[in-house]
Amino acid sequence: MTLSAGYTFDSSVLREYDVRGIVGETLHAADANALGKAFGTKVRRSGGKKVAVGRDGRISSPEMAAALIEGILSTGCDVVRIARGPTPMLYFTVYDQKTDAGIMVTGSHNPSNYNGFKMLNAGKSVFGEAIQELGQIAENGDFEVGAGSVTDIDIEDRYVTRLVAELDCDVAKPMTIVWDCGNGASGDVVRKLTAQLPGTHHLLFDEVDGTFPNHHPDPTVEANLVDLKAAVAKHNADWGVAFDGDGDRIGVIDGKGNVLWGDQLLQIYAADVLARQPGAAIIADVKASQTLFDEVSRLGGKAIMWKTGHSLIKTKMIEEKAPIAGEMSGHIFFAERYYGYDDATYAAVRLYRILVQSGKSLAVWRAAMPVAVNTPETRIDCPDDRKFDLIEEVRGRLDEAGAEVSGIDGVRVSTDDGWWLLRASNTQPAIVARCEAADDAGLLHLKTQVTDQLVKSGLSSDDFFALGGGH
Repeated sequence: MTLSAGYTFDSSVLREYDVRGIVGETLHAADANALGKAFGTKVRRSGGKKVAVGRDGRISSPEMAAALIEGILSTGCDVVRIARGPTPMLYFTVYDQKTDAGIMVTGSHNPSNYNGFKMLNAGKSVFGEAIQELGQIAENGDFEVGAGSVTDIDIEDRYVTRLVAELDCDVAKPMTIVWDCGNGASGDVVRKLTAQLPGTHHLLFDEVDGTFPNHHPDPTVEANLVDLKAAVAKHNADWGVAFDGDGDRIGVIDGKGNVLWGDQLLQIYAADVLARQPGAAIIADVKASQTLFDEVSRLGGKAIMWKTGHSLIKTKMIEEKAPIAGEMSGHIFFAERYYGYDDATYAAVRLYRILVQSGKSLAVWRAAMPVAVNTPETRIDCPDDRKFDLIEEVRGRLDEAGAEVSGIDGVRVSTDDGWWLLRASNTQPAIVARCEAADDAGLLHLKTQVTDQLVKSGLSSDDFFALGGGH
């Protein structure tokens, strides 16, 4: 150990389950270097030495990755560097190459001027207090010192081979599928994958371009699925799939152009898993529909509601020994038949397998799902330094009113009409809202309650629930 000049990160970049900021404003190459030193130090002190490093296709990612690696090497850790690709390919590298840790340079689904880092150490996600500890190590200049080495490996083909292997069944009726990569980091992998899968495949925006020239790479926003819907209709496809910027979140539409949100996809995956593992725990985040939790219980599973956040969900999966888990945002985690992390491309292949084995189209699966009237996941702009305090203000008013509140993550309020949710986003300067009721009248009541709470805390109601719809 040696003490050197300390480094202080901008307070906004050390988030709950990753490090993320605006390049040139709150995040710089110097931050990447300091994070590499702090992360390498943590790896060394936890008994490890080998760190896998990957990067997405953002314009700033090569510079960030180079600075990060320089910092890691300075602690005496060795780096296994992979080529540009999706975050799940980095996770796969950690398991396939048996590295002690891994760190991905990615801005995920954020706009092109963002970047950040997702981390694994000793088989677990680095989040919460562990991220704050990295900040403290950097601030104290409390770094290990050494001289590590870099090994470059080509992991893409091994990763694609593993994805293809998931379709381990007789595909009597190959499907027509549209794949929208959104110019994100999954493009190269999807091109190789679809060349080896049975069926007819049409690719959209598979050229990796960190400026995202065609549409924003966030499949939870229905406006970003317009091109996918049009292509599915044009090619009379069975279904279509979209990915976020770093390929760990999935969006899906059926052959009729209807969106299947994360909680609806989880119903399909849960039905498949529970047929093999009766009584297994199925985890979903607080934004998920009550119909999902009810359906898991009906199928004999143990339905568990948990906090939003990929690191938080993965940790809860390990604790509960759950075979699968999911979020409304399209993170789907598979421990059964896979490694326990969120991988949108794997989720797509696994869905293909389920559809083949069930003999039912995706549209038939969707039509059979319990019906609820709800809003989409709606994001309302709110500054980072205000959003958490706002939620606490809402919580205080609800407590005074004697409301029925779940405080797992933000506030999820149950009423005679249904439920509504407000929580602070951990990745964007925003408040996340969602409502669900049995009918339109009930939904209007819930939306009014949410709007009232937000206005009381000083937000303008002009754009609340502007997206409308739901499922």
